[in-house]
Amino acid sequence: MNQIDNISRRHFLIGAATASGGFLLGVPVQVLASEQSSPEQDRTLGFFIRIDADGSIWIGSSQPEMGQGVKTALPMLIAEELDADWQQVSVNQMPLGIVKTNDGYTWKYGGQGVGGSTAVSRNWQFLREVGATARQMLVQAAAAHWQVPAQECQTEKGWVIHNDKRLSYASLAPLAASLEVPEQAPKLKNPADFHIIGTPCKVVDGRDIVTGQAKYGLDEKVPGMKYAVMARCPYADGKLVSMDDSQTLKVPGVIRTLTIEGPAPGEPYTVQAAAVAVIADSTWAAMQGRKALKLNWSKGPFGDDSSAEFEQQLEGLLQQKGQIIRSDGDVETAMQGAGSTHSARYFVPFVSHAPLEPQNCFAHVQDNRVDISVPTQMPSGASRAAHAATGVDREHIHIRFPRLGGGFGRRLSVDYVYEACLISKQSKLPVQLVWSREDDLRHDFYRPSGLHELHGAMDDKGKVTAWRHRLASASKYYRRPNLDESEYWTSELYPDDFPANLIGNFEAEYHSARCGLPRGSWRAPGHCVNAFVIQSFIDELAHLNKQSPLALQLAMLGDYREIEYSNHGGPVYNPGRQAAVLKKVATAIGYDKARPKGRGVGLASHFTFGGYAAHAIEVSVSDLGDLRIERIVAAIDCGLVVNPAGVEAQVQGGTIDGLSTALNLQITQQQGKVVQSNFHDYPLLKMAMVPTDFEVHIVPYGDTPVGVGEMALPPVAPALTNGIFAASGVRIRRLPIKDQLRQEMA
Repeated sequence: MNQIDNISRRHFLIGAATASGGFLLGVPVQVLASEQSSPEQDRTLGFFIRIDADGSIWIGSSQPEMGQGVKTALPMLIAEELDADWQQVSVNQMPLGIVKTNDGYTWKYGGQGVGGSTAVSRNWQFLREVGATARQMLVQAAAAHWQVPAQECQTEKGWVIHNDKRLSYASLAPLAASLEVPEQAPKLKNPADFHIIGTPCKVVDGRDIVTGQAKYGLDEKVPGMKYAVMARCPYADGKLVSMDDSQTLKVPGVIRTLTIEGPAPGEPYTVQAAAVAVIADSTWAAMQGRKALKLNWSKGPFGDDSSAEFEQQLEGLLQQKGQIIRSDGDVETAMQGAGSTHSARYFVPFVSHAPLEPQNCFAHVQDNRVDISVPTQMPSGASRAAHAATGVDREHIHIRFPRLGGGFGRRLSVDYVYEACLISKQSKLPVQLVWSREDDLRHDFYRPSGLHELHGAMDDKGKVTAWRHRLASASKYYRRPNLDESEYWTSELYPDDFPANLIGNFEAEYHSARCGLPRGSWRAPGHCVNAFVIQSFIDELAHLNKQSPLALQLAMLGDYREIEYSNHGGPVYNPGRQAAVLKKVATAIGYDKARPKGRGVGLASHFTFGGYAAHAIEVSVSDLGDLRIERIVAAIDCGLVVNPAGVEAQVQGGTIDGLSTALNLQITQQQGKVVQSNFHDYPLLKMAMVPTDFEVHIVPYGDTPVGVGEMALPPVAPALTNGIFAASGVRIRRLPIKDQLRQEMA
């Protein structure tokens, strides 16, 4: 797709009068379904704002909302520069908007997709310009009405003011809509003048959520809609050998079955597995029909895989020399001349995303039109999948995305969209595909599992002089198109991550492991495991050399300065900002304070996708190995803060997710099949495990925001395990923790 910068501002900001006398600037025409739209409006390239005659202001939100708060934060950007009264603002979810151009397709509403904590930072300039341009046109309309220079007019919360005269935006809307949209970028507000950005705002659809009115994908209801469930091959790259659906077709409500081929071995995924779909009048009938199927699957090339075998493979790989992805100085010489050295291995398992709303997709494929309603993080990817499955041109594929019941990276993949489109196309029916919880856990794109081996050296003064990080893992880039295995490391090790660039002798090495399980992005990909490894090892180095872990890490980080950073979240990394959030949590929790036996505090910090987060977690461990989390202090530096309430919620959610994963979660295999199936053997954290003493500190920095959704999670696991060591002397190097403490202290 073409970038937004290649489209003129005029196309994005085009305005038009509506039948109600309102003012349109940037609002999708679909929002005004009850009004007559002119052909000129239908050809516009992006609408976000509608000001009605009664004074209400509607702002469109173009990004998928999955609990990360963008449906609130992004309209705040527009409303701020519009100088609107936030209490008068309502928000509508916009559909996917693409337009065919001479050289492909381009975005109608700017890029639509959420991942990598980029929604706010990517739209920061663009959406403020949308609001500022609308404000500029309203001022011009008022100036024309009063016959005064526009420069003499001001705005204030939905009004244009000139001396003692005031006109509401609603009264000015028709005249403003008739004006030419300025080609020049408008002047944006000084941050000191913000009255919406930087203030805590409640989630715009919070009431709908708590009263059950919010609509999710599974709430889709269309006249004539049928339901589909699928029986998928339990073996990676296995095939359907034979099927007997005679009993299935006898189940009341079952309409038909159909088969879906799995991907060719080694090829990029369109769907995950070979499958048989059962279509019925209800989900119950479809599920009963699936139970009645008699299926015979081939095991494929991974049919004998097990978790034990995979771990043995990782250990074997680390006995060999791997792919060196960064080498600074002379690590080996530094190790040999060091005052002390230390090495340790850390294991992290595969984990599932386990969103509370399993995957689902409504699709209605007709001759030259496809209608889709799907909870997806990547609407453009859903459009590509629908085109690949149906052959219908993308401008005729209409996609709505309701609120997502969780994403965490799983809904960046669109295999379930492809499945639904195939089922609808073959059956010629409008179909809602529904995954069960078991489907979701056993056919995920899992967080990669890996074995990390770290080596460190310190001089006689306790300074870290050498660092080697070796990793053997099953990369998430497995089966990615146009990507050679020699590039698999790029999603697993980030060579500019701390402590790179801060230690003269530094080496990173990667080994690619064979595994048939599908892998994908899982909340803060790479960082979510590397932070555990790096921050645990720093804690070990400090204790072995009788140093404070806080003092050692602060010495390694040093002062504020910008260092080149080539990975996502760059182009620079500032270790002083990481040190600031680490100091914040250490001070708030009283890190240096003496504590009774069986009680301890762990610290950890990390840089993720442009932002900095730190945790201090206080725990108690009984003589029997019973763990209790007593207190949590978190701090985040996400640049300029758009919505403090949203930031706090994201830090809380990321922290709880991090605890849940560190304590309990893993995906294992036996005889080629995933073992876990539901929350009884994949237990998420219970509310009772989260302490009421939970502080979140926001450390503002600079005048531009970065994302928040993934930054709080990476430091959680190491802060927890470092706290466990401080309380009990037991070092956790393997996740999940589960019953390791009880075993060690028995």
